[in-house]
Amino acid sequence: MNSKILMLLCGTFYLTTTFAQKPEVPKYPKDSLPKKDSLHLKDTTKLKKPIFPKPSEIKPYKEVIPDSAITHKGLFTIHEVEDKYFFEIPDSLFGREIMVVTRYVSVPGGAGVYGGEIVNQQTIEWIKGPNKNVFIKLIADISMADSTNKIYKAVKNSYANPLIAAFPIKAFGKDSSTVVLDVTDFFKGDNQLVSLTPDKKRGFNLSMLMADRSYINSIHTYPINVEIKSTKTFGASPAMNIPGMMTRRGGGGFTVANDAGVVTMELNNSFLLLPKTPVKKRLFDPRVGYFADSYTVYGDNQQKVDDQTFIVRWNLEPKPEDVEKWKKGQLVEPKKQIVYYIDPATPKQWRPYLIAGINDWQKAFESAGFKNAIVGKEWPENDTTMSMEDARYSVVRYFASNIENAYGPNVHDPRSGQILESHIGWYHNVMKLVHDWYMIQAGAIDPKARKMKFDDELMGQLIRFVSSHEIGHTLGLRHNMGSSSKTPVELLRNKKWVEANGHTASIMDYARFNYVAQPEDNISEKGIFPRIGDYDKWAIKWGYSYSGATTTEEDKKIVNKWVVDALSKNSRLWFGGEGRNLDPRAQTEDLGDNNVLASEYGIKNLKIVAKNLLSWTNEEADTYNNLGDVYTQLFGEYNRFVNHVLKNVGGIEETYKSVEEPGNVYYPTSKQRQKQAVQFLNNQVFNNVDWLDDQNIMNKITNPGYGDKIANLQSTTLSNLLSSSRLQRLELCENRFGDTTYTPIEFITDVHDGIFSELKSNAAITAPRRSLQKVYVNTLIDIISAKSPASSGISPMILALMGVSSSDINTSDIPSIVKGHLKDLKAEIDATNSSDKLTKYHLADLSDRIKKALDPKD
Repeated sequence: MNSKILMLLCGTFYLTTTFAQKPEVPKYPKDSLPKKDSLHLKDTTKLKKPIFPKPSEIKPYKEVIPDSAITHKGLFTIHEVEDKYFFEIPDSLFGREIMVVTRYVSVPGGAGVYGGEIVNQQTIEWIKGPNKNVFIKLIADISMADSTNKIYKAVKNSYANPLIAAFPIKAFGKDSSTVVLDVTDFFKGDNQLVSLTPDKKRGFNLSMLMADRSYINSIHTYPINVEIKSTKTFGASPAMNIPGMMTRRGGGGFTVANDAGVVTMELNNSFLLLPKTPVKKRLFDPRVGYFADSYTVYGDNQQKVDDQTFIVRWNLEPKPEDVEKWKKGQLVEPKKQIVYYIDPATPKQWRPYLIAGINDWQKAFESAGFKNAIVGKEWPENDTTMSMEDARYSVVRYFASNIENAYGPNVHDPRSGQILESHIGWYHNVMKLVHDWYMIQAGAIDPKARKMKFDDELMGQLIRFVSSHEIGHTLGLRHNMGSSSKTPVELLRNKKWVEANGHTASIMDYARFNYVAQPEDNISEKGIFPRIGDYDKWAIKWGYSYSGATTTEEDKKIVNKWVVDALSKNSRLWFGGEGRNLDPRAQTEDLGDNNVLASEYGIKNLKIVAKNLLSWTNEEADTYNNLGDVYTQLFGEYNRFVNHVLKNVGGIEETYKSVEEPGNVYYPTSKQRQKQAVQFLNNQVFNNVDWLDDQNIMNKITNPGYGDKIANLQSTTLSNLLSSSRLQRLELCENRFGDTTYTPIEFITDVHDGIFSELKSNAAITAPRRSLQKVYVNTLIDIISAKSPASSGISPMILALMGVSSSDINTSDIPSIVKGHLKDLKAEIDATNSSDKLTKYHLADLSDRIKKALDPKD
């Protein structure tokens, strides 16, 4: 694979299904070999019969590298002879794994990519071949065996790595321990290793490289890396330009292609030498949220193969003189500090806050025994020996972009998970995102949030929290969407407690601000903003502390005990995953241990915000763009509250455990909570939404001819609530756990009582309610008319990823329950005698629909 980086674009702010008890393991792509006594290989097409270049004449060293050459020594010795560049590679580096990282230096606008972002990443080694040639071999790893095992030969014979470039030897070094290669055409050219990948070219509508407009800017060599900067020009088709549509990130083409028919960009290739011996691994544990990499291990003494999955982390070690102190638990400084530099393109007023977000992690590393382990610094602009594209430096890159986001990737050694460097992507317009969030979620409780341009101090603190979140990703940490569920809702309103402890235990959660706190609680920013919390400190301690183990398997047992002991003492250390399963405790943007109650509080605050939107968004000469933007955010927040609650119905809690821990891994959401959720939906979604439909706002920002977004949300929510997959989950949980669960019959009855409440009083049914009742009936009719999933031709795995059960609903009790309920509903409708004519027509229509569905031949 070409890219080694998992980009956490959702990492900050913006489908996997777990089967049985096998944890979801988020993996980075892999790209490298281990030390020489091991073999990492990935499935590739075997080379049949290599075609080698014809041997060229090997000339004396002085003829190739004259005295006039400009020479620089480093990882490779670089010679510049007129318009040509030569690598002089020592024999000691043949067969060594080298990571090649390609980044954009500068790019045209319009395609949603920016200078500093990664383009391509692979691991290679230089090898000597026949006919006096040198080759670059791509190392793609998936399997490993120790060279002392007999099975090593079988693994080696099962895979072959491709040769992706060839170079005739131009000369041997003065002592014959080096070879000299002409690399000019290679770096000027379009080899995938040092250029764009085919998928990126397709996404950008690029065609052939224009050789006459492509050249090498510079080549610099350092002790462990070589940096090559080049300019490449490609033929290009015009970008798709739709007025008012945001640029699609990473695709769609560059707008300059409309005028020029070509695209010119500057790229940087880093050749970074990997450690000769990979650092020790720490095996992945689903109870602590780390990114992971893996490969399959083969051995002679196995009875099954070992899929070894290990976490991604920096290699923090104490200084030699402090090793014993560190082992005893004393705080020591690391031998090599983790340093993040701030892009000099960053506006000066925001730099201190970005640095503060980085330095906030120092306390977390103290839990692992290191002081001053991580630091943020401004880029030394006067130091011409440093380059932000240099693979030795980690940088917070600032992008001039209208994208409302930031992300925190890292580059790591796939043999061990060792993080080598990171370039955080920071989009200028992330400030709009945090502004709108804070106005919507905190406007009711913080007067500073009630204007369109925040004071620098407030915006700076918002930037600081985003910075901390992204740095967490670059330290190896995944999102912990379940962390906020470990805080009781009522404590979120307790000024003393929440200001001391924070509203969530993890900065890695999507728990932006404390929207539960009410105006009368008088809670300050300490209890509103997220911060590095108990879980974050624990996760760093688990991932970076010394275990004393001499082998990976021994380390696994020790750190497992750490997890068992820690969770038994402090439930706030729970890792709830990425929010991609059926567990209502692990959701993005929710708060508290009861998201139904939390959403009730949230809506109370949203009503305050809605009443004040006109004044809070007022700016001279604005044509209601502010109002439209912020109302959209308000409506989106309400929609999130609805979905938080919806997930409780048919919810299945998932708590990973090792065999030493008591209790089940899977258990249904409590019956009480599910009934509470249905009551919320009946009261807050299917009724009482007039506060969202303030005509003084709506008539300024929405055209009624384009539909009713409130009605659309109601109908979508009801259809989702009554989905066959949700009903099946309720039935499966009833079958497994007994009638203490929320049964399908109880569920349908509760929803019916809310949707058809008018039938008991013969009251006139309003237009929004008539629409919902039709959705209700149509959705249930669709269930009894549904074909089995098998008849769709879609595989069970794909259906699961789509959130659709692969079980045949027609063999379950669900159609029987739905048919019985529709018969009862028809009888109830037929017995209703409303005096309102439109209500009578509506009910007669529903009765006919049900009759036709139950007896289509009639």
